[in-house]
Amino acid sequence: MKRLFIGLALLASSTFTCAITPTSPPNLKQMAGEFEQELTGNILPYWIKHAPNPKTGGFYGQVSADGKADATAERGALLSSRILWSYSSAYLNYKNASYRKLADQAFSDLETTFWDKKNGGLYWSVSGDGKPLQTHKQIYGQVFGIYGYAEYFRATGNPQALERAKTLYRLVEQYALDKQNGGYLEVLGEDWKLQPNTTNSLGSTSAKSQNTHLHIMEAYTNLLRIWPDAQLKQQQKALLGIMLDKILDPKTNHLALFMSADWKVEGDGISYGHDIEAAWLLVEAAEVLGDADLLKRTRALAVKIADVTIAEGMDKDGAILNEASATKGLTNSGKDWWAQAEAVVGFINAYEITGEAKYLTAATQTWGFIKTHIVNHQTGEWHWGTDRAGKVIVQPTLSMWKCPYHNSRAMMESAHRLQKLTAKPITQ
Repeated sequence: MKRLFIGLALLASSTFTCAITPTSPPNLKQMAGEFEQELTGNILPYWIKHAPNPKTGGFYGQVSADGKADATAERGALLSSRILWSYSSAYLNYKNASYRKLADQAFSDLETTFWDKKNGGLYWSVSGDGKPLQTHKQIYGQVFGIYGYAEYFRATGNPQALERAKTLYRLVEQYALDKQNGGYLEVLGEDWKLQPNTTNSLGSTSAKSQNTHLHIMEAYTNLLRIWPDAQLKQQQKALLGIMLDKILDPKTNHLALFMSADWKVEGDGISYGHDIEAAWLLVEAAEVLGDADLLKRTRALAVKIADVTIAEGMDKDGAILNEASATKGLTNSGKDWWAQAEAVVGFINAYEITGEAKYLTAATQTWGFIKTHIVNHQTGEWHWGTDRAGKVIVQPTLSMWKCPYHNSRAMMESAHRLQKLTAKPITQ
Protein backbone atom coordinates (compact mmCIF):
# COMPACT_ATOMS: atom_id res chain seq x y z
CA MET A 1 0.00 0.00 0.00
CA LYS A 2 1.38 3.40 -0.93
CA ARG A 3 1.72 6.30 1.50
CA LEU A 4 -1.36 8.01 0.04
CA PHE A 5 -3.50 5.43 1.83
CA ILE A 6 -2.25 6.42 5.29
CA GLY A 7 -5.62 7.81 6.34
CA LEU A 8 -7.43 4.57 5.49
CA ALA A 9 -4.77 2.46 7.15
CA LEU A 10 -4.94 4.44 10.36
CA LEU A 11 -8.71 4.57 10.48
CA ALA A 12 -8.74 0.80 10.07
CA SER A 13 -6.49 0.37 13.10
CA SER A 14 -8.53 -0.85 16.06
CA THR A 15 -6.26 0.96 18.51
CA PHE A 16 -6.28 4.34 16.83
CA THR A 17 -8.62 7.09 17.95
CA CYS A 18 -8.56 10.74 16.96
CA ALA A 19 -10.86 13.36 18.36
CA ILE A 20 -11.17 17.08 18.81
CA THR A 21 -13.85 18.10 21.27
CA PRO A 22 -15.47 21.48 20.62
CA THR A 23 -14.89 23.90 23.49
CA SER A 24 -15.63 27.51 24.23
CA PRO A 25 -13.07 29.88 22.66
CA PRO A 26 -10.23 30.44 25.16
CA ASN A 27 -9.24 33.79 26.56
CA LEU A 28 -6.11 34.51 24.52
CA LYS A 29 -4.52 36.80 27.10
CA GLN A 30 -5.10 34.24 29.84
CA MET A 31 -3.68 31.45 27.70
CA ALA A 32 -0.60 33.54 26.83
CA GLY A 33 -0.14 34.24 30.53
CA GLU A 34 -0.23 30.51 31.28
CA PHE A 35 2.50 29.90 28.72
CA GLU A 36 4.72 32.61 30.19
CA GLN A 37 4.11 31.37 33.74
CA GLU A 38 5.05 27.82 32.72
CA LEU A 39 8.20 29.14 31.08
CA THR A 40 9.44 31.48 33.80
CA GLY A 41 7.98 29.70 36.80
CA ASN A 42 8.74 26.07 35.97
CA ILE A 43 10.88 25.28 32.92
CA LEU A 44 13.66 27.88 33.10
CA PRO A 45 14.21 27.66 36.89
CA TYR A 46 14.62 23.88 36.66
CA TRP A 47 17.63 24.06 34.34
CA ILE A 48 19.25 26.86 36.28
CA LYS A 49 19.03 24.73 39.42
CA HIS A 50 19.80 21.26 38.08
CA ALA A 51 21.88 21.49 34.90
CA PRO A 52 25.18 23.19 35.92
CA ASN A 53 28.00 21.03 37.24
CA PRO A 54 29.92 23.32 39.64
CA LYS A 55 33.03 21.12 39.57
CA THR A 56 33.56 21.31 35.81
CA GLY A 57 31.90 24.59 34.90
CA GLY A 58 29.85 22.71 32.33
CA PHE A 59 26.66 20.70 32.72
CA TYR A 60 25.68 17.29 33.99
CA GLY A 61 25.12 14.66 31.36
CA GLN A 62 22.13 13.21 33.15
CA VAL A 63 19.71 14.12 35.92
CA SER A 64 17.15 11.50 36.91
CA ALA A 65 13.43 12.12 37.13
CA ASP A 66 13.75 12.51 40.90
CA GLY A 67 16.52 15.12 40.61
CA LYS A 68 19.69 13.06 41.12
CA ALA A 69 22.63 14.22 38.98
CA ASP A 70 25.11 11.78 37.43
CA ALA A 71 28.45 13.54 37.04
CA THR A 72 29.94 10.56 35.17
CA ALA A 73 27.32 10.42 32.40
CA GLU A 74 28.31 11.06 28.80
CA ARG A 75 27.08 14.44 27.65
CA GLY A 76 26.59 15.97 24.25
CA ALA A 77 27.17 19.24 22.45
CA LEU A 78 23.50 19.01 21.50
CA LEU A 79 22.41 19.64 25.08
CA SER A 80 24.78 22.58 25.53
CA SER A 81 23.71 24.07 22.18
CA ARG A 82 20.07 23.77 23.11
CA ILE A 83 20.63 25.31 26.54
CA LEU A 84 22.51 28.09 24.75
CA TRP A 85 19.55 28.73 22.46
CA SER A 86 16.91 28.51 25.19
CA TYR A 87 18.58 30.86 27.65
CA SER A 88 19.78 33.27 24.99
CA SER A 89 16.23 33.52 23.69
CA ALA A 90 14.85 33.86 27.21
CA TYR A 91 17.36 36.63 27.96
CA LEU A 92 16.54 38.34 24.66
CA ASN A 93 12.86 38.37 25.61
CA TYR A 94 12.95 38.93 29.36
CA LYS A 95 16.36 40.46 30.20
CA ASN A 96 16.70 38.33 33.33
CA ALA A 97 20.33 38.21 34.50
CA SER A 98 20.04 34.56 35.56
CA TYR A 99 19.11 33.62 32.00
CA ARG A 100 22.14 35.48 30.67
CA LYS A 101 24.36 33.68 33.18
CA LEU A 102 23.29 30.23 31.99
CA ALA A 103 23.60 31.27 28.35
CA ASP A 104 27.15 32.49 29.06
CA GLN A 105 27.94 29.16 30.70
CA ALA A 106 26.61 27.20 27.72
CA PHE A 107 28.64 29.34 25.30
CA SER A 108 31.79 28.77 27.37
CA ASP A 109 31.07 25.04 27.56
CA LEU A 110 30.84 24.72 23.78
CA GLU A 111 34.03 26.74 23.35
CA THR A 112 36.19 24.98 25.91
CA THR A 113 34.83 21.42 25.84
CA PHE A 114 33.19 20.65 22.50
CA TRP A 115 34.93 22.78 19.89
CA ASP A 116 37.36 20.73 17.77
CA LYS A 117 40.39 23.01 17.72
CA LYS A 118 42.15 20.98 15.03
CA ASN A 119 39.38 20.32 12.50
CA GLY A 120 36.73 22.83 13.47
CA GLY A 121 33.17 22.00 14.42
CA LEU A 122 31.65 20.38 17.48
CA TYR A 123 32.32 16.93 18.89
CA TRP A 124 29.17 14.89 19.35
CA SER A 125 29.91 13.95 22.96
CA VAL A 126 32.39 14.05 25.83
CA SER A 127 32.78 12.16 29.09
CA GLY A 128 31.47 13.56 32.34
CA ASP A 129 34.85 15.14 33.02
CA GLY A 130 35.07 16.68 29.55
CA LYS A 131 37.24 14.27 27.58
CA PRO A 132 36.18 13.78 23.92
CA LEU A 133 34.26 10.52 23.35
CA GLN A 134 32.32 10.57 20.09
CA THR A 135 34.29 12.96 17.93
CA HIS A 136 32.50 12.48 14.60
CA LYS A 137 30.70 15.37 12.98
CA GLN A 138 26.99 14.64 13.14
CA ILE A 139 25.47 17.33 10.94
CA TYR A 140 22.39 17.43 13.16
CA GLY A 141 24.68 18.44 16.02
CA GLN A 142 26.60 21.04 14.01
CA VAL A 143 23.47 22.91 12.98
CA PHE A 144 22.17 23.10 16.52
CA GLY A 145 25.48 24.81 17.21
CA ILE A 146 24.58 27.34 14.52
CA TYR A 147 21.13 27.76 16.04
CA GLY A 148 22.48 28.38 19.53
CA TYR A 149 25.40 30.61 18.53
CA ALA A 150 23.12 32.77 16.38
CA GLU A 151 20.64 33.26 19.20
CA TYR A 152 23.44 34.07 21.64
CA PHE A 153 24.67 36.76 19.25
CA ARG A 154 21.13 38.13 18.95
CA ALA A 155 20.88 38.31 22.74
CA THR A 156 24.36 39.56 23.63
CA GLY A 157 26.08 40.88 20.51
CA ASN A 158 29.10 38.66 21.22
CA PRO A 159 31.05 38.76 17.91
CA GLN A 160 32.76 35.40 18.57
CA ALA A 161 29.35 33.71 18.58
CA LEU A 162 28.56 35.09 15.15
CA GLU A 163 31.92 33.92 13.82
CA ARG A 164 31.35 30.44 15.24
CA ALA A 165 27.94 30.28 13.57
CA LYS A 166 29.44 31.37 10.25
CA THR A 167 32.27 28.86 10.57
CA LEU A 168 29.87 25.98 11.22
CA TYR A 169 27.71 27.05 8.30
CA ARG A 170 30.71 27.07 5.95
CA LEU A 171 31.88 23.67 7.20
CA VAL A 172 28.44 22.16 6.64
CA GLU A 173 28.28 23.64 3.15
CA GLN A 174 31.81 22.52 2.29
CA TYR A 175 31.59 18.95 3.51
CA ALA A 176 27.96 17.87 4.04
CA LEU A 177 26.29 19.41 0.99
CA ASP A 178 25.47 16.75 -1.62
CA LYS A 179 26.63 18.58 -4.71
CA GLN A 180 25.26 15.90 -7.04
CA ASN A 181 21.76 15.33 -5.69
CA GLY A 182 21.19 18.35 -3.48
CA GLY A 183 20.47 18.32 0.22
CA TYR A 184 22.78 17.27 3.02
CA LEU A 185 24.41 14.10 4.24
CA GLU A 186 24.13 12.88 7.81
CA VAL A 187 27.41 11.80 9.37
CA LEU A 188 31.03 12.79 8.72
CA GLY A 189 34.21 11.79 10.48
CA GLU A 190 36.17 13.85 12.95
CA ASP A 191 38.13 15.21 9.97
CA TRP A 192 34.88 15.91 8.03
CA LYS A 193 35.35 12.99 5.64
CA LEU A 194 32.27 11.04 4.59
CA GLN A 195 31.36 7.98 6.64
CA PRO A 196 28.81 5.97 4.62
CA ASN A 197 26.43 3.51 6.31
CA THR A 198 26.90 5.20 9.68
CA THR A 199 23.97 5.46 12.08
CA ASN A 200 22.48 8.94 12.12
CA SER A 201 20.84 10.84 14.96
CA LEU A 202 17.58 8.88 14.62
CA GLY A 203 19.21 5.45 14.51
CA SER A 204 18.97 4.92 10.75
CA THR A 205 21.75 4.29 8.23
CA SER A 206 19.88 6.14 5.47
CA ALA A 207 21.97 8.68 3.60
CA LYS A 208 19.51 11.47 4.32
CA SER A 209 16.78 12.24 6.83
CA GLN A 210 13.91 14.65 7.17
CA ASN A 211 14.99 15.48 10.71
CA THR A 212 18.46 16.70 9.75
CA HIS A 213 17.12 18.79 6.87
CA LEU A 214 14.43 20.27 9.09
CA HIS A 215 16.98 21.43 11.63
CA ILE A 216 19.45 22.70 9.04
CA MET A 217 16.61 24.87 7.76
CA GLU A 218 15.79 25.99 11.29
CA ALA A 219 19.42 26.91 11.96
CA TYR A 220 19.84 28.74 8.66
CA THR A 221 16.68 30.72 9.43
CA ASN A 222 18.19 31.96 12.68
CA LEU A 223 21.53 32.72 11.04
CA LEU A 224 19.78 34.75 8.32
CA ARG A 225 18.28 36.95 11.00
CA ILE A 226 21.74 38.24 11.92
CA TRP A 227 23.71 37.62 8.72
CA PRO A 228 21.71 38.12 5.49
CA ASP A 229 24.46 36.65 3.33
CA ALA A 230 23.59 36.16 -0.36
CA GLN A 231 24.93 32.60 -0.53
CA LEU A 232 23.14 31.66 2.68
CA LYS A 233 19.88 32.97 1.21
CA GLN A 234 20.48 30.92 -1.93
CA GLN A 235 21.17 27.75 0.04
CA GLN A 236 18.17 28.30 2.26
CA LYS A 237 15.88 28.76 -0.72
CA ALA A 238 17.22 25.52 -2.22
CA LEU A 239 16.68 23.76 1.09
CA LEU A 240 13.06 24.87 1.29
CA GLY A 241 12.61 23.54 -2.22
CA ILE A 242 13.97 20.17 -1.09
CA MET A 243 11.68 20.08 1.94
CA LEU A 244 8.66 20.83 -0.25
CA ASP A 245 9.53 18.83 -3.36
CA LYS A 246 11.63 15.89 -2.15
CA ILE A 247 10.68 15.21 1.47
CA LEU A 248 6.99 16.17 1.56
CA ASP A 249 4.48 13.72 0.12
CA PRO A 250 1.84 16.00 -1.47
CA LYS A 251 -0.72 13.18 -1.51
CA THR A 252 -0.68 12.70 2.26
CA ASN A 253 0.91 15.93 3.57
CA HIS A 254 3.31 13.84 5.65
CA LEU A 255 7.06 14.23 5.50
CA ALA A 256 9.12 11.15 4.69
CA LEU A 257 11.50 10.24 7.49
CA PHE A 258 14.41 8.64 5.61
CA MET A 259 15.74 8.80 2.08
CA SER A 260 18.60 7.53 -0.06
CA ALA A 261 21.23 9.91 -1.40
CA ASP A 262 19.17 10.32 -4.61
CA TRP A 263 15.92 10.93 -2.68
CA LYS A 264 14.24 7.55 -2.84
CA VAL A 265 12.02 7.22 0.23
CA GLU A 266 13.11 4.41 2.55
CA GLY A 267 10.32 3.03 4.70
CA ASP A 268 6.85 4.41 5.25
CA GLY A 269 7.16 5.80 8.76
CA ILE A 270 5.35 8.92 9.92
CA SER A 271 6.24 11.13 12.86
CA TYR A 272 3.34 13.37 13.80
CA GLY A 273 5.54 15.53 16.01
CA HIS A 274 8.02 16.20 13.21
CA ASP A 275 5.19 16.92 10.77
CA ILE A 276 3.59 19.61 12.91
CA GLU A 277 6.98 21.03 13.90
CA ALA A 278 7.93 21.31 10.23
CA ALA A 279 4.60 23.04 9.49
CA TRP A 280 5.42 26.19 11.43
CA LEU A 281 9.19 26.11 10.88
CA LEU A 282 8.66 26.12 7.11
CA VAL A 283 6.51 29.24 7.38
CA GLU A 284 9.07 30.90 9.62
CA ALA A 285 11.87 30.05 7.17
CA ALA A 286 9.96 31.56 4.24
CA GLU A 287 9.15 34.68 6.25
CA VAL A 288 12.77 35.31 7.24
CA LEU A 289 13.95 34.50 3.74
CA GLY A 290 11.51 37.08 2.43
CA ASP A 291 10.24 34.97 -0.46
CA ALA A 292 6.58 35.76 -1.14
CA ASP A 293 5.92 32.70 -3.30
CA LEU A 294 7.45 30.32 -0.76
CA LEU A 295 5.56 32.03 2.04
CA LYS A 296 2.25 31.53 0.26
CA ARG A 297 3.08 27.90 -0.40
CA THR A 298 4.29 27.11 3.13
CA ARG A 299 1.32 28.82 4.77
CA ALA A 300 -1.10 26.72 2.75
CA LEU A 301 0.89 23.59 3.58
CA ALA A 302 1.03 24.42 7.30
CA VAL A 303 -2.76 24.36 7.45
CA LYS A 304 -2.94 21.05 5.59
CA ILE A 305 -0.42 19.48 7.96
CA ALA A 306 -2.36 20.77 10.96
CA ASP A 307 -5.51 19.17 9.54
CA VAL A 308 -3.79 15.83 9.02
CA THR A 309 -2.23 15.95 12.49
CA ILE A 310 -5.62 16.55 14.09
CA ALA A 311 -7.32 13.87 12.00
CA GLU A 312 -4.69 11.16 12.30
CA GLY A 313 -2.27 12.00 15.08
CA MET A 314 -4.37 13.53 17.86
CA ASP A 315 -5.73 11.19 20.52
CA LYS A 316 -9.03 11.74 22.29
CA ASP A 317 -7.26 13.39 25.26
CA GLY A 318 -5.72 16.08 23.03
CA ALA A 319 -2.26 14.51 22.97
CA ILE A 320 -0.21 13.93 19.84
CA LEU A 321 0.73 10.30 19.27
CA ASN A 322 4.30 9.52 18.33
CA GLU A 323 4.48 7.47 15.14
CA ALA A 324 2.58 5.53 12.50
CA SER A 325 3.18 3.57 9.32
CA ALA A 326 1.30 3.82 6.04
CA THR A 327 0.95 0.03 5.96
CA LYS A 328 0.70 -0.88 9.65
CA GLY A 329 -1.24 2.01 11.15
CA LEU A 330 -0.20 3.28 14.57
CA THR A 331 3.25 1.95 15.53
CA ASN A 332 4.16 4.03 18.59
CA SER A 333 1.28 5.18 20.79
CA GLY A 334 3.51 7.04 23.23
CA LYS A 335 3.06 10.77 23.75
CA ASP A 336 6.47 12.40 24.02
CA TRP A 337 6.91 15.84 25.52
CA TRP A 338 8.50 17.45 22.49
CA ALA A 339 5.71 16.47 20.09
CA GLN A 340 3.13 18.05 22.41
CA ALA A 341 5.17 21.25 22.59
CA GLU A 342 5.55 21.53 18.83
CA ALA A 343 1.86 20.80 18.26
CA VAL A 344 0.79 23.75 20.38
CA VAL A 345 2.85 26.10 18.20
CA GLY A 346 1.82 24.37 14.98
CA PHE A 347 -1.89 24.65 15.77
CA ILE A 348 -1.61 28.30 16.83
CA ASN A 349 0.27 28.94 13.60
CA ALA A 350 -2.62 27.43 11.62
CA TYR A 351 -5.05 29.62 13.56
CA GLU A 352 -2.99 32.72 12.73
CA ILE A 353 -3.11 31.83 9.05
CA THR A 354 -6.82 30.97 8.83
CA GLY A 355 -8.59 32.52 11.80
CA GLU A 356 -10.46 29.22 12.19
CA ALA A 357 -11.28 28.41 15.80
CA LYS A 358 -10.76 24.66 15.39
CA TYR A 359 -7.00 25.14 15.38
CA LEU A 360 -7.08 27.20 18.55
CA THR A 361 -9.26 24.49 20.08
CA ALA A 362 -6.68 21.88 19.11
CA ALA A 363 -3.89 23.95 20.69
CA THR A 364 -5.97 24.34 23.85
CA GLN A 365 -6.62 20.62 24.11
CA THR A 366 -2.97 19.68 23.61
CA TRP A 367 -1.99 22.29 26.18
CA GLY A 368 -4.54 20.78 28.55
CA PHE A 369 -2.89 17.39 28.14
CA ILE A 370 0.52 18.95 28.80
CA LYS A 371 -0.67 20.61 32.00
CA THR A 372 -2.34 17.46 33.28
CA HIS A 373 0.13 14.75 32.24
CA ILE A 374 3.45 16.19 31.02
CA VAL A 375 4.34 18.98 33.46
CA ASN A 376 6.25 17.55 36.41
CA HIS A 377 4.58 19.21 39.37
CA GLN A 378 6.95 17.56 41.86
CA THR A 379 10.47 18.39 40.66
CA GLY A 380 9.77 20.91 37.91
CA GLU A 381 10.25 20.78 34.12
CA TRP A 382 8.36 18.21 32.01
CA HIS A 383 8.23 14.43 32.01
CA TRP A 384 9.59 12.62 28.97
CA GLY A 385 6.05 11.64 28.08
CA THR A 386 3.31 9.14 28.79
CA ASP A 387 2.00 5.92 27.35
CA ARG A 388 -1.36 5.97 25.60
CA ALA A 389 -3.25 5.55 28.84
CA GLY A 390 -1.54 8.56 30.40
CA LYS A 391 0.96 6.72 32.61
CA VAL A 392 4.16 8.72 32.94
CA ILE A 393 7.22 7.30 31.17
CA VAL A 394 10.03 7.55 33.69
CA GLN A 395 13.17 8.79 31.95
CA PRO A 396 15.89 11.24 33.03
CA THR A 397 14.65 14.81 32.95
CA LEU A 398 18.06 15.92 31.65
CA SER A 399 20.02 13.79 29.20
CA MET A 400 21.64 13.72 25.78
CA TRP A 401 18.20 14.26 24.25
CA LYS A 402 16.04 15.69 27.03
CA CYS A 403 16.59 19.43 26.95
CA PRO A 404 14.84 22.79 27.49
CA TYR A 405 14.63 23.66 23.80
CA HIS A 406 11.28 22.27 22.61
CA ASN A 407 9.18 23.31 25.57
CA SER A 408 10.82 26.68 26.31
CA ARG A 409 10.53 27.61 22.64
CA ALA A 410 6.91 26.49 22.50
CA MET A 411 6.02 28.61 25.51
CA MET A 412 7.79 31.70 24.14
CA GLU A 413 6.45 31.27 20.62
CA SER A 414 2.90 30.56 21.73
CA ALA A 415 2.76 33.42 24.23
CA HIS A 416 4.14 35.88 21.69
CA ARG A 417 1.75 34.76 18.95
CA LEU A 418 -1.31 34.94 21.19
CA GLN A 419 -0.31 38.35 22.49
CA LYS A 420 -0.28 39.59 18.89
CA LEU A 421 -3.68 38.02 18.29
CA THR A 422 -5.51 39.48 21.27
CA ALA A 423 -7.09 42.23 19.17
CA LYS A 424 -8.34 39.81 16.51
CA PRO A 425 -11.74 38.09 16.69
CA ILE A 426 -12.06 34.33 16.86
CA THR A 427 -13.92 32.85 13.90
CA GLN A 428 -16.91 30.83 15.06
